[in-house]
Amino acid sequence: MQRPWDDWDHVLKVDPDKELVDGETYADVVTCGTDAIEVGGTTGVTEEKMADVVEACAEYDVPLYVEPSNPANVVYRGGVDGYLVPVVLNAGDIAWVTGVQKEWVRIDDDIDWGRTFTEGYVVLNPESAAATLTQSDCDLDPADVAAYAEVGEQMLGQEILYTEYSGTFGDPDVVAAAADALEEATLFYGGGIHDYESANTMAEHADTVIVGDLVHEAGVDAVTETVEGAKDATAATISE
Repeated sequence: MQRPWDDWDHVLKVDPDKELVDGETYADVVTCGTDAIEVGGTTGVTEEKMADVVEACAEYDVPLYVEPSNPANVVYRGGVDGYLVPVVLNAGDIAWVTGVQKEWVRIDDDIDWGRTFTEGYVVLNPESAAATLTQSDCDLDPADVAAYAEVGEQMLGQEILYTEYSGTFGDPDVVAAAADALEEATLFYGGGIHDYESANTMAEHADTVIVGDLVHEAGVDAVTETVEGAKDATAATISE
């Protein structure tokens, strides 16, 4: 069965708590060439901010997914293709494994389970907001991360595993170890992707490269460069 993300080489993550660069609009953002847009952020995201970004992106013909950081950030609107819900596998605070997810289910009778999927996160930058919020244990070697990936896929049945370095460029050996541990699940990588080379390097190991802060800090042209890097890595792998 074809899954929505099976053909994604690149995803642009838009943070509702951050502005676009001066002079750019969401009409510009959707032209960057990304395979999908994910709307979400760790801190400062309100339902209103989320709704504003979703409304702006939903007008265009690019797959659009909401990644809620808590139940208050879930936005239902036509044009949203689905919901990607983080489950932080290495969280010290178990609220980020099942707690916030349980609360969403408890208070929301409108969940569309056919379009709602989990992402098994392994948070790896101890200085990041995500690591602080979730109290993640980031002191992990490649074997640890590979084991988390296998737990996510084989024990928890997760179809997406996400190695998240959140703001810093990660260790390709760690990402490669996670990739080797997976059989059918898709490996996302996020963190520090800022140009062609960084995207190309991580796309050699991860199935999908996630680019976030770059659109807010450097703009659409910079994001387009990362799209090219990710897609060239995929094309090179296929041709081997």
